[in-house]
Amino acid sequence: MTEHDLLEVCQIEELGQLSAWGWDAYHKELESPQDTIMLVARVDSVAYGFELGGFIVARMIAGELHVNNVAVRTELRRNRIGSSLLEHTLQVAQRYGAILAHLEVRAGNEVAQRLYVRCGFRATGRRRNYYRSPTEDALLMSLSFG
Repeated sequence: MTEHDLLEVCQIEELGQLSAWGWDAYHKELESPQDTIMLVARVDSVAYGFELGGFIVARMIAGELHVNNVAVRTELRRNRIGSSLLEHTLQVAQRYGAILAHLEVRAGNEVAQRLYVRCGFRATGRRRNYYRSPTEDALLMSLSFG
């Protein structure tokens, strides 16, 4: 991911109804590359009319990977873009020495939960009323690289 990608990343975020980070937060993450993994999936812009099919933002903290955001354009879902982004991020994290990976996902987002389970994550807890607009619990999911 580059600064050039941020407007489109924000557009995907908004279309996917993610908890909004916005341009400034993504830009701040880009400025700390030593512990941040930020990837985009590029597509044929002539065929689709846009450059990015999806993105992922994660951060390494004390030997653990925290996946902050994963999003894929609605019209490109079910094409393994989310899986590819997540799998690549997990590989990078392992090379950096990660022993665990964590994420939160909306309790009602069964599609995302299935993706995470396919990639090796398991539900480990719940945060009550974690998300806003609408208010919803978050499932905590973790993966051990051991």
